[in-house]
Amino acid sequence: MKVRIRMYRVGLGDCFLLSFGQAAQVHVLIDCGVLLGTRDAAETVQECVEDIRQTTNGHLHVVAATHEHWDHVGGFAQAGAVFDKLEIDQIWLPWTEDPDDRLAKRLRDERNQRKAKLKAACALWRSKLGPAPDRADPSLAAARVAMTERVLAFGEPELLGVKATTADALGYLKNRKDRKEYLEPGTSRRLPGTDDVRVYVLGPPRDERLLRKGLPSKKTPETYAEHEPALTLADSFFAAVETAVQPDDRAVDTSTQPFDDFHRVPARTPQELAALGQPGTFYSEHYLAGDDWRRIDEDWLGATSDLALALDSDTNNTSLVLAFELGDGGEVLLFPGDAQVGNWLSWKDLAFEVRSGGGRRTVTTEQMLARTVLYKVGHHASHNATLREHGLEKMTHPELVAMIPVDRGAAEKQRWAMPFPPLFERLLEKCRGRVLLLDEDQPDGRRLRRLGDEGRDAFLGRVAITKLYTQLVIET
Repeated sequence: MKVRIRMYRVGLGDCFLLSFGQAAQVHVLIDCGVLLGTRDAAETVQECVEDIRQTTNGHLHVVAATHEHWDHVGGFAQAGAVFDKLEIDQIWLPWTEDPDDRLAKRLRDERNQRKAKLKAACALWRSKLGPAPDRADPSLAAARVAMTERVLAFGEPELLGVKATTADALGYLKNRKDRKEYLEPGTSRRLPGTDDVRVYVLGPPRDERLLRKGLPSKKTPETYAEHEPALTLADSFFAAVETAVQPDDRAVDTSTQPFDDFHRVPARTPQELAALGQPGTFYSEHYLAGDDWRRIDEDWLGATSDLALALDSDTNNTSLVLAFELGDGGEVLLFPGDAQVGNWLSWKDLAFEVRSGGGRRTVTTEQMLARTVLYKVGHHASHNATLREHGLEKMTHPELVAMIPVDRGAAEKQRWAMPFPPLFERLLEKCRGRVLLLDEDQPDGRRLRRLGDEGRDAFLGRVAITKLYTQLVIET
């Protein structure tokens, strides 16, 4: 079995073309998108999709969209005219996108409500605070809201005033007349057009608790990062937003306010403020005496960054996770989208009963991780999207290669640690230097010294890098 994996160099985003067979006759596209605000993004994506069209002779057997984030699906909107020229046999989506699934619908409704409230919060702080200085203290509300915008650039362009939405981009696929499947965890299928490639669906989980678990545990962190504080008081924050944007408090439901009505003090009228500000009063001396910097009126709005992170994490955990097995019991290609802690944890106890050689065999996640020869590193190698004991440490194949769709310049500009240093170092150790980064014009020779001259040359013989893509060939 021969498979060619192309990681398109769109920027900070995912776009992977898998071509199976000696003549590369079966083609699978996984995601197509790039971070909002990337320079010449639409032109770059269109150029890459045109290359996909030519490479596949206009025929994709499968298009898989892992989750509703712009850096994974935005290209379906930006290059829609090129995709219109492509024949697509099947479109694979996670069960969370199924319009007829009751739980999926409820989760989408809840997410849309949070997005609407977060949009109101963003509009409020924009009107009150203005832009943050480039090197603002992150404890200040103005800097915190700048962090919010950086997070929203990943998945919620509409909350930043952009006309296109992630729903529009994903809607392009949903509205096509091609066959659609909403995949369930714990299921498997033969890859269309092949007899010797089986695809296992690992996530997203059905367990709501795991769907919402984006951060590592405090006592025993599952990732290569330390524990981060969980989001709290979201309901109270949104209640405060509702109060702030309503002209009349009487129109607001105060049941989720942090204080009972009895303890609430309404805002002062201009006349009351004028009276309080008379010279010699306590108010004028201690509140209006040039100490505006001490006011905390708008600092509460800085919580929008935590809420944006929570929304981002919840969406990442709905990622469709696919494992491609090359032949019965053969090597595995793992594509986890941007799955975070809860999604990963949901796989560890999965077991698949599949037909094999006239009989049946049981395939576990642990077995597949041990046979993984290609790991598409989740969420651009961020701090909490690769599990440790239940993930990378179980990838023990001696030929393991990692591909990281990251633009380090773009990540640094946004102040994101991508790739996350402890994770990156462990990837280099596990892969013996065979780590391919989207933003590199050639593999770093220093990293490949671990392979020796013969191993390095053999690996480089399987790699090709052009202006448009980084390509790896695997032959079993």
